[in-house]
Amino acid sequence: MKCLEGDDWQGVGDLMLGSANKLAKIGANFLICPDNTIHQALPYIESRLPLPWLHIAEVAAVHAVKRKFRRIGITGTRWLVESEVYPEKFTAHGLKYERPTAAERDEIDRIIQEELVRGVSKPEAIAYFQQVIARMKDDGCDAVVLGCTEIPLVMNDANSPLPTLDSTRLLARAALRRAVQGAATAG
Repeated sequence: MKCLEGDDWQGVGDLMLGSANKLAKIGANFLICPDNTIHQALPYIESRLPLPWLHIAEVAAVHAVKRKFRRIGITGTRWLVESEVYPEKFTAHGLKYERPTAAERDEIDRIIQEELVRGVSKPEAIAYFQQVIARMKDDGCDAVVLGCTEIPLVMNDANSPLPTLDSTRLLARAALRRAVQGAATAG
């Protein structure tokens, strides 16, 4: 958090690279990270990674295309929403996207940092997410990415005005598929 709060993306990248090297040493075949926000630091270390990295936004983009979505709302921490992590991957797949307004970003970030990461789930937070997602729907979005591991604790397809792309769940499933495929080709 010190690196994030200090806008030290090289520092975040160095932490990621240290973890990547440890995982490579113990026999991992590829790398993942369920934290959307830190993917912003990947460009700082990509050329030095010891293994391929399964990118969370790439996985979400591929899934969105498969489900024939065209315009995706992005939710997550302010660091993520203000970054190019999702826009870059969405654009590469021909998808359009929309970010929350500045005021919405601030409130979503507050809910994530002050409530959800502390295990607090308030009806007001759910209502706020629903309000933001409904506005994105009115603005032409046909799905919304839940770009934070904590957002699915309060939002899902059952209570969202738009179909959801739970980035963490999608990444876990993609990693499982890749691991099983790797095991099948090795055996």
